[in-house]
Amino acid sequence: MHPAEPKLILITLLVELGVAAAVASSLARSNRFKALLLKADRTAKQTLKLIAWICAPLMLGVLVRVRVPNFLAADLSFEATAIMGLLMGPWWGMVGGTLLALPALKHGEYLALPVNLVVALIFGFYRRYAGEENVWLFTPLIDLSLYRWVMRTVTSAHLDRQISLLVLITVTEFFTSLLSHVYPRRLFELYSNLWYLELLICVCSPVEVGIPLKIWNAVRIERKLEEQSRLLLEARFDALQRQINPHFLFNTLNSIASLVRSRPELAREMIVKLGNILRALLRDREAFVPLEEELAFTDDYLDIEVVRFGEKLRVVKEIAEETLDIVVPSMLLQPLIENSIKHGLEPRITGGTVTLRSRIEGGRLLIEVEDDGVGMAPGGTVAAPVSGLPREGSGIGMKNVRERLEVLYGHDAQVEVISRPGRGTRVRLAMPIDGNEEGELWFTRTAESAR
Repeated sequence: MHPAEPKLILITLLVELGVAAAVASSLARSNRFKALLLKADRTAKQTLKLIAWICAPLMLGVLVRVRVPNFLAADLSFEATAIMGLLMGPWWGMVGGTLLALPALKHGEYLALPVNLVVALIFGFYRRYAGEENVWLFTPLIDLSLYRWVMRTVTSAHLDRQISLLVLITVTEFFTSLLSHVYPRRLFELYSNLWYLELLICVCSPVEVGIPLKIWNAVRIERKLEEQSRLLLEARFDALQRQINPHFLFNTLNSIASLVRSRPELAREMIVKLGNILRALLRDREAFVPLEEELAFTDDYLDIEVVRFGEKLRVVKEIAEETLDIVVPSMLLQPLIENSIKHGLEPRITGGTVTLRSRIEGGRLLIEVEDDGVGMAPGGTVAAPVSGLPREGSGIGMKNVRERLEVLYGHDAQVEVISRPGRGTRVRLAMPIDGNEEGELWFTRTAESAR
C-alpha cells in the first residue's frame, strides 16, 4: 500500500461528510425540492423530478472523481442510492441508482450499475419493513449502550429499527468496499488493507446517509409545525368568526314568543331573519367577503334588533358606493353593532341611533360604527395598532374584532375608539385595501400565517 493512502482516506472521509452536508443543505433551500420531497402522494412525473434533483449534483461528483486525481470524496453514489431507496422505495431507488451509474459506466466501471441496483433494492425493501417514519427518524448517533439495546430488543417483538438500519448500511458498505478491492477497475468504492481504516470507512457510511436525512427531516418537521400553526390560526379565526352573544339569541326568541299571538307575520319574519343569521354562522364562510355582503348580514341582525327595541332604535347608513366591492373579514361588524346596542343604547331609556359609515381615505378602508348612547367610562380617546389596543373595558365585541384583525393583519390594521360619557361611542377600523386583497390568500400562505 502506498504510504500516503491512509492519510488520503482520512481526508477523503472528512470531505465526504462535508460534501454530503453541503449538497443536502443546498437542496433543502429550494422550495421546489422541498415541495417534491414532502409531497405525500407523488405522481411518477414528480418522483422523476425529485430523483433528478438528487442525482444531478451527485452525477457531477462522479465525473469530478473520474477526471480529478485523488479527489475521491465527490463520489457519493452508494450513499445517494441508499437514500433514494429509503425515501422512494426499491423501484424508484433503482432508477436513481441507474442514473448515478452512467458516468461510472462511461469510465469502464461496469459493476457500478448492478451494485447500485442491489443497493437500491436492499434499502427500498428495508423501507417497506421499517416504515417511512422510522426512515425519517434515523440517526447514526444512536445510544449503543449494550444493556439498553438488549432490553429494547428483548422487550419488543422486533429488532430495534434504528440499530438494524445502522448495521445494514455498515454491512452493505463493507461488501461493496470488498468488491471494489477485488475488482478495483470495475467498481469504485473506498477500501483499505488496514483493518482500522476499513472499519472507519464502514462506520462513516451511516453518518453520510444520516446527514441528509437529518437535514431534510428538520425541513419536514418545520413544515409540519407551520401546518399546525396554520390550522391553529384557522381554528382560532373560525371560533372568533362564529361568536355570537347568547343573550341576543335568548332575547330574540323571547321577542318571537311574545309576537306569535299578537303579530304572527312579524314573528315569522323574525324567525326567517334569525334563521339567516344562524345559517351564516354555521356554514363554512369565506374568511373575506365584499363589504356589501357583510352589510347584508348585519341588516338581518339590525332588523331583529329594531323589532325588539321598536322606535327606540334607529339605524343610519352612510356607505360610500366605491367601498361596497372591497373585501373585508367576514362577520366583522356584527360584534361592534351588538356592542353599541347592548352597552350604549340599551341602558338609555330613550334608546338612540346606530350609524354605520364607510369610505376610502389615504388608500385605506375606514369603517365606523357609532352610537349616541351612554358612552364609556372617562378615558378619552384610544387609538393604536390592533395588537396594542387596550384589553380593559373594550367589551366582548371589541375583543372579538381586535383579535381577528390581529390574526389577519398584525400591525397593519388600526382601531380607534372615541367615547364621551353621556354622548356616545365611535369605533373606527382602518385597514389597508391592498392588505385585504392579499388577505384572501391567507389560508394558503402557511409561512406568513405562522408568523
